[in-house]
Amino acid sequence: MLVNSKEMLQQAKMQGYALPAPDFVDLDSARVFVQVAEAVKRPLILSYAQVLENVLPLNEAAAIGRLLGEASSVSVALHLDHGLDPDFIGRAIDLGFTSVMIDASGESFDENVRRTREIVQMAHAKDVTVEAEIGHVGQGENFASLESSETIYTTTEEAAAFVEQTGVDSLAVSIGTIHGIYKNLQTPCLNFDRLHELAQQIPVPLVLHGGSGTGDDNLHRCATEGISKINIFTDFLTGAMEQIQKDAAKDYLAVKRSANQGMAEVLRHYYAVFAKE
Repeated sequence: MLVNSKEMLQQAKMQGYALPAPDFVDLDSARVFVQVAEAVKRPLILSYAQVLENVLPLNEAAAIGRLLGEASSVSVALHLDHGLDPDFIGRAIDLGFTSVMIDASGESFDENVRRTREIVQMAHAKDVTVEAEIGHVGQGENFASLESSETIYTTTEEAAAFVEQTGVDSLAVSIGTIHGIYKNLQTPCLNFDRLHELAQQIPVPLVLHGGSGTGDDNLHRCATEGISKINIFTDFLTGAMEQIQKDAAKDYLAVKRSANQGMAEVLRHYYAVFAKE
């Protein structure tokens, strides 16, 4: 069934586990993610990022997500990941997305609040949940160490004020992860003390961006110590390519089968990693 993300994230927060939020790039990847969720009988946040519009147009992503979500035996939220402007986010809502993210984390605190409040008012009028980000998650190619990364840690004080002023439903926080691949493939050292502070003081579910390459131990701790949703993208692309190479796929259909299998295995793995037990 197609739902917004509010109830599934609140349940994850209360019970101490995290939901995966894989970004899909086509019908195959979206279908694989929903099929795995059905197989493990767990909810899914099926995500599509605005930066992928040159690969999969928004209207096609909405049609795919609605089709699969409405037919699913488990709860599926169709989520817009990293929405960058009100017009695009508004189009996503009108096309049937049930959850959206406004990413104004690169702006000043006051401007982030203003933009987020605008999206919250628009989305809540149509029963669509809203995620925003406070702090900043850097890019892998710019990561060398916690000291030199462009990542800006989320402070508890700003996060609390942000939630109160915006009415946002979930909050992406920065504790040391990055988007993409970590430089030299090193596993990051996350700030769990900061995560614990945020989890204790912020009333809405917390989100972690940049889950790929962060390491199973780190991600399990995040899931059981305060994070309710973890975004994964790069690891699915890597898993697909590794399976294609392993199978030595020699034609287009074989490539598709191998890629689907590789992505499915990655998602099954992360459902286990993000579980409480």
